[in-house]
Amino acid sequence: MRIGELASQAGVSVRSLRYYEEQGLLSSTRSPSGQRRYTEKEIERVRFIQRLYTAGLSSRTIAELLPCVDSPSELNDDEALQRLAQERERINRHIEELCGAREALDLLMDANRAHREQLAFGSLT
Repeated sequence: MRIGELASQAGVSVRSLRYYEEQGLLSSTRSPSGQRRYTEKEIERVRFIQRLYTAGLSSRTIAELLPCVDSPSELNDDEALQRLAQERERINRHIEELCGAREALDLLMDANRAHREQLAFGSLT
């Protein structure tokens, strides 16, 4: 199938498919005229890649995980699980940082409100 058909069936843009190829996440054969050709199995691969992106993984991390899909083995499964656990921990750290930033913003907003109250009270006297 051609790139447009794969994009349609997998629910992604043609641009995404080209990016996946650039990143080594997806491969195609080429027709004599240079058009990309894909097989039916690439539909599920693209959907899997999308799920990994949705989980917050980078293309580099996804490339590290794909051997588990391409060559399933106990070693590959163990390595993939370990890598997913590392990514989960990275996301947890990011969440903690975001919560800290939110708390800092809350303090700034409280200070702003207090300042506005002082200004309003000062204008009444």
